[in-house]
Amino acid sequence: MSTLVTTMLRADTAAATTAARCLADGGLVAFPTETVYGLGADATNADAVARLYAAKGRPSFNPLIAHVDSVEAARAIAVFDEKSLKLATAFWPGPLTLVLRKSAACKVSDLATAGLDTIAVRVPVHPVARDLLRAFGKPVVAPSANISGHVSPTTAQHVDSDLNGRIDLIVDGGPVDVGVESTIVSCLGEPMLLRPGGLPRTEIEAALGESLRIGAEEFDASSESPLAPGMLASHYAPRTRLRLNADSIAPGEALLAFGNKLPAGADRAHAVLNLSARGDLIEAAANLFGHLRALDAMGANGIAAMPVPSDGLGEAINDRLRRAAVPAT
Repeated sequence: MSTLVTTMLRADTAAATTAARCLADGGLVAFPTETVYGLGADATNADAVARLYAAKGRPSFNPLIAHVDSVEAARAIAVFDEKSLKLATAFWPGPLTLVLRKSAACKVSDLATAGLDTIAVRVPVHPVARDLLRAFGKPVVAPSANISGHVSPTTAQHVDSDLNGRIDLIVDGGPVDVGVESTIVSCLGEPMLLRPGGLPRTEIEAALGESLRIGAEEFDASSESPLAPGMLASHYAPRTRLRLNADSIAPGEALLAFGNKLPAGADRAHAVLNLSARGDLIEAAANLFGHLRALDAMGANGIAAMPVPSDGLGEAINDRLRRAAVPAT
């Protein structure tokens, strides 16, 4: 693909207008959401969506999430039932994506939905994202703003290191708050958790008054038709080999720590970064991708990751770590 001159723009009152104009011209704009930085394209413009796939090196069978600024805008492109509307009302704007049937009036490109008759949609809460969506006035597809399969970006600088020369504009809104992607729930029948993320499963189940089916147990990760983003076996991966549930450190390994009790050999580690020394899962989620990127750049023989509890946001953290540890094929 041809090399672009990528502009870095500080988020301010004029940024939304500039970014919306770029999207309207078929451009690619990276911007912050509360979860990670997204790479935006006009969801209704197949040529722009194709450019986005090319910029990320993303498999075209992997569907994209359409971002809109309100529940009303979501209902223009997707069909809601009682349960999905309950979830949208409870958690939007916020880090929840719903997979729904497309509405008859849906103008989102078939390329963006990987040819499926369903659509993944969410309403982000980040003020920069919301200002951009309001200014643009149409759905924006926005997968994580990184090379496909690589560690997701939580700062504008992460985006720049992966995509400079591949995209038109980066809106720098500072570090994100949540640090892992949105939780994805399918509402095509009984609600099903397709991807754990920034909204804990327990909160969703409390709002519904029922347990969620777990989609990962029903989805073949080797399939070439994932139901939603982030379900491929190898994803979010650093270039350095990642080893999970480490209770000791091998020579030359870096340590991705959690908590204040470090494993044997930690004092001899190539480098140590702690997701949360006090064992706070919210802090750990916010630090996850940034720490993986930093350790990946340090030239270690491998990265040893300590165990992380699976409750609350730990479910999403462990999902990302498991996928990051699977070698790309």
